[in-house]
Amino acid sequence: MEIESIGVVGAGQMGRGIAQVAAMANFQVIIFDVSEEALNFGLNFVKKQMEKGLAKGKWDQGKVDDTLARITGSLTLEDFSDCDLIVEAATENKSVKLDIFRKLDEVAKPEALLASNTSSISITEIAAVTKRASQVAGMHFMNPVPVMKLVEGISGLETSDETFKTVQIAAEKMGKVFIKAKDMPGFAVNRILMPMINEAVYTLHEGIASVEDIDQAMKLGTNQPMGPLTLADFIGLDTCLAIMEVLHEGLADTKYRPCPLLRQYVAANRLGRKNGRGFYEY
Repeated sequence: MEIESIGVVGAGQMGRGIAQVAAMANFQVIIFDVSEEALNFGLNFVKKQMEKGLAKGKWDQGKVDDTLARITGSLTLEDFSDCDLIVEAATENKSVKLDIFRKLDEVAKPEALLASNTSSISITEIAAVTKRASQVAGMHFMNPVPVMKLVEGISGLETSDETFKTVQIAAEKMGKVFIKAKDMPGFAVNRILMPMINEAVYTLHEGIASVEDIDQAMKLGTNQPMGPLTLADFIGLDTCLAIMEVLHEGLADTKYRPCPLLRQYVAANRLGRKNGRGFYEY
């Protein structure tokens, strides 16, 4: 199956980025959100990003106009009825995602492929709530989507080889490097990354080093471009906690127990960059 049109569920940080790179790769894109305010913000954000790229000489006015013309906003999932591929990029909450996939299965055309941008939730479980499990796969984009080159592909138990190859081709057309990860909690990236972030929070929690010194130690001592606590703020502490809970529940190993301080920060609504305060203030 050749992908020509892509639907994106969610106009937040990930969804708007996916919509932008898809439109830049000449796909027709429909981006959906339940909130008109969020949808308009997402569409305007893409426009501003394209204009910034124009100002920096990354592309010309024609590229800006063509890209924006390929993106349509929607407040109803029924508008996805003709899409070849629909990528869900909603919040990292299992019940929310399962409900979305039940609805997508009803509105999407029979041959359409469904993909989730989940960073940790089982693709097999997501696919099981649809009547097209063989046509469901994981497409885990990295944040910020227009900058980060990786897409982590996840094949569920029932995902067909044809489906997986098709989403790989679509990702590569968007200029991404596609890797395959097993459908296990956290997949590959977050199976490695999130325990490191969680351990950094434990290091702070136990008073071993300050926020700034933990980040400096990992940047200068291990050549990471961004310290783990800065990265946690960038990802969102609520998202980090949600992924750690998936790892802890799914693998039943105490080494994945979320740090109590991480829970406390989320309870205090210190979520990171998204709301101005996490381990740092913005």
